[in-house]
Amino acid sequence: MRIIAGKWRGRAVQAPAGAQTRPTADRVREALFSMLVSRLGSFEELRVLDGFAGTGALGLEALSRGAAHCSFVEMEAEALKALSGNLKALAVGTQGTLINSRVEALGRAPAPVDLVLLDPPYGQGLAAPALERLNDMGWLGPATLISVETGRKEGLDLPGFETLVSRGHGKACLHLLRLRP
Repeated sequence: MRIIAGKWRGRAVQAPAGAQTRPTADRVREALFSMLVSRLGSFEELRVLDGFAGTGALGLEALSRGAAHCSFVEMEAEALKALSGNLKALAVGTQGTLINSRVEALGRAPAPVDLVLLDPPYGQGLAAPALERLNDMGWLGPATLISVETGRKEGLDLPGFETLVSRGHGKACLHLLRLRP
């Protein structure tokens, strides 16, 4: 698995062994970032939250493309070890904050972020409680763009959120959302 574009283009991202962490496939990540670029234009100076971060590939891709900061939220021990190693290998420094927590238990945000990247385990219904928590704790604002990856056959019913687009890619489905006005 490699960073697709930006200052770290081509750099490897390490994943933990085993099936506990399911990294987003390169071509799905490429499709996601194409969808995001068409809506955001640029990642320059964005504040990002990578929830269910796993290896950190999504947040690292955003940082590589110019995001100012990314909060990486992960709780699984092996994924945390791989993520920490990836942050060190890319010398992310103060541009990244590693938060050892479940997204559904995350504390209060200092300010809303510009972009949320959620890739929860498929089939466990974690997107809705995660987004509810992020909204309750001030991570989401009216301009926050939200990406949620689900299994292709999973439904995504999120009251209070407007779906901008949903696209299937192999076994995955990518959804872009915003809070309803």
